[in-house]
Amino acid sequence: MYFTFVRLAEYVTSKHLDLRQASVALYPPIPLYRRLLRAHRRLPIEMRSLGDDYVKAEFRRHRETTNPVHIMGFLTQWKMYLDELPRDPSDSRNFKKLDPTVYEKMSAEQLGQLYEFMHATKEMWKPVPVSGEQAQSETKK
Repeated sequence: MYFTFVRLAEYVTSKHLDLRQASVALYPPIPLYRRLLRAHRRLPIEMRSLGDDYVKAEFRRHRETTNPVHIMGFLTQWKMYLDELPRDPSDSRNFKKLDPTVYEKMSAEQLGQLYEFMHATKEMWKPVPVSGEQAQSETKK
């Protein structure tokens, strides 16, 4: 066992690391799934729970997929999402807008889901009124 670790360490240290190539490399489904859930830990609790539920549901839905093209597309898109997640969640500039060409490729069902998702997140991120403001707004009603 020790011998294999030594050989592995020699291989890793002797090989030149190309970061662009490493970024493009795909992860197998289970390690990718785990990395996604770990990356969500850096998000605010509401975003984390929403993201975790979505990741779990999507991976569950695609568990039985056997078409290699679909599997590669699925893993590629989730890897791109993982790369896009902000390293510092307090910096809102880290969040990117969807490319307009992505909308053109979506089915009607996907657009409907995106629309529902947009409204669900708007409700979630409404600012909470301060106690004084809340009292004023309730008296106006």
